[in-house]
This record gives sequence, structure tokens and C-alpha cells, in this order.
Amino acid sequence: MTDMSLSWLPRENTLKDHQLFDNQRFSDSAPGVIYEARPVLDANGAAVDGLFSAWIWLNNPTQYNSYTTDMVKAIIAGFQKASSDRTIVAVVFTAVGDKAFCTGGNTVEYASYYAKRPNEYGEYMDLFNAMVDGILNCKKPVICRVNGMRVGGGQEIGMACDITVSSDMAIYGQAGPKHGSAPDGGSTDFLPWFLSMEDALYNCVSCETWSAYKMKMKGLITKAVPVLKKDGKFIRNPQVKTADYLEDGEIVYGEPVAAADVAKAKELIASATVDFELLDKEVNGLIWKFSNLFPHCLMKSIDGIRGKKKFFWDQMKLPNRHWLAANMNFEAYLGFNAFSTKKITGKDLIDFIKYRQMMAEGAPMDDALTSAVLGKPKA
Repeated sequence: MTDMSLSWLPRENTLKDHQLFDNQRFSDSAPGVIYEARPVLDANGAAVDGLFSAWIWLNNPTQYNSYTTDMVKAIIAGFQKASSDRTIVAVVFTAVGDKAFCTGGNTVEYASYYAKRPNEYGEYMDLFNAMVDGILNCKKPVICRVNGMRVGGGQEIGMACDITVSSDMAIYGQAGPKHGSAPDGGSTDFLPWFLSMEDALYNCVSCETWSAYKMKMKGLITKAVPVLKKDGKFIRNPQVKTADYLEDGEIVYGEPVAAADVAKAKELIASATVDFELLDKEVNGLIWKFSNLFPHCLMKSIDGIRGKKKFFWDQMKLPNRHWLAANMNFEAYLGFNAFSTKKITGKDLIDFIKYRQMMAEGAPMDDALTSAVLGKPKA
């Protein structure tokens, strides 16, 4: 009789650890990144044995969860840890507080260290690119849980995620051309996939912020969820119009309320509390949905979609890295210093008209130009 057990074949049964980094990158102290494994919850809210979601928290709320160099390293470590952990079903990328998911790179660090150090900023951009790659290459679905504004580089790392579920108080947008840079950390690659080409271009260069409801309507995010609670009931964001109707020939869903209603909206917000119960319910529902799919079929499907985002990202990330580094000697030096010295000058922008006038006159990029276009210390 033929032995079909194959027990004679050599086989190692001890599971290997594929985590690339140790856990020292993570910290509960701000600024930092928190890594948390939470049990998967079933449809009744009960914990499922042995299965978890990885929650990666940006923890720098006093600076709107902008990421420092050390935080970027921790995010890379967090996504690699979650990707290699057999018990993890999905990753939730979120942040501490209720004001901001992320506003991008830490402009204080940019202005005080990286400005006029292009080689150093190039090294930083290598880490930034690895962070975006870490999200796009994670072998688990990635949910962006947006707890507040997602702007600038925060918008870019958010778009690298697979699905976004958002607080309806959040706003979205870019800031690069206003502060001395270009949104080449992913937005110029990703926005045309999410929005129409014209919306992508306008959103990219206008530096306007759009509401979560407007972004839901335009297809950038999956869901906008109320987080304000008053008298025990959830209420929608009172600062934006949530009715789909025409005003002056345009759909105004998600647009700001009339100026006359702004004060009333702010008063209502001040009287309410922020509660992420519904937001977390949506996130946990997605994780449970993922849990009930074939894991390898799920990831093949997700990577098939990601590939479209990655195509242009992979084409441009290195040329963009070199330009962004070189720009630290040029307009980024002006823009980041203007933003960083707002408390001293009262202004977070340069004098754009003066700058253009001096450029038209052929002025060199020197200390005289810098002094002419930056704000002056308040008396």
C-alpha cells in the first residue's frame, strides 16, 4: 500500500517572524506614532478570537498631526509590521484628536532644518517615498479613518490608502503652491484617478479646502459620517450645505453655508460634542466585511486597483524627489519660513506680488529678495 502521508519529507514547523523593524519606533508620546492591535469585531460587536486590525495613529495633535522625520520612520515600520502579521485582517490609518488627520510634513522642521539643505531634504524624501510605498504595498486592506482635516501631505498619504471613511467635519485640499512647494508626494499622481482631470487640477493648484460631503459627491472618499452630537443625537456638519439642489446653476451639495449662517453654525458646533461612534462603526463594519472574504483573492483584487495609482507614482516619485530637494534652495525656503514664522510676523504667506515683481526685474534669489517678500516681526 502506498504511503500518502509524506511524513518522511523534511518540514520546519516553527513560524518565522517577517517583521523588518523592532517596536522601538512606536511611542505613546507626542510627537510620535502609536501602533495598536484591536480585536476584529463581528456584526454584533463581539471580539473575534485570534484576528485583529492594526491601528496606526499619528500622534502630534498640537501641530495638526504633521509628521516629523522620526514619525515617517515609524509609519514605515507600522505598515511593514501590519503587512507581515498573520493575525492582522486590515490596517486603519488615523490620528489622535478631532481637529486633523494630517496636514503634511512638519513645517517647523522643514523651515529650521531642511530649508537650504537640499541633500538633507532629498534623504528625507527617500523616507517619504518609502512611507507612501509602504501604504501602497501593504498586504492588508488600508482604511484611512479621517478624524479631521486632511490637507497637503496628509491628503497624499490618505489617498495612498485603499478606502477613506471620514468625519463630516473634515476638510480636504492641497497647500503646496501657496507655501513654496508642489503636491508631488502623490497628489499630482493620485488626484486625476479620483476626480475629473479639471477638478484634480483646480483642487491641486487653488489651495482651496473642500468639505467631506463635497469630496464624497466627487468620488474622493467612500463615506462622510456625522460626528457632532447634541442632546444625545448626531447632527450633520452645520457649516456645509447637505442638500443636493441647484444654486446659480450649480450643485451646492457640500459647499459652505451662506455667510449669514456661519456664526449660527459655529455656535451650534460649540454647543455640541465630538463623538466618533458612527465613524468607528463604519470602520469596524469594513473590517468585518474584509474578514469574510478570501484573504488572497481580496488582496489580489486590491492590488489590481492599486496598480493604477502606483503606475504614475512609480514613474514620477524619483524625479519629483530630486526637484523637491532642489526647491529647498528656492521657493520652499521662502514658503516654509513664512509659514513657520507666522507667530512672529502675523503672516503665513510671502508677499506674492512683490516676489513676482522682483522676479520680473531679474532679481537674484538672495537675502535682499528674502527680506523683501517675507513678513516683518510685529512691533
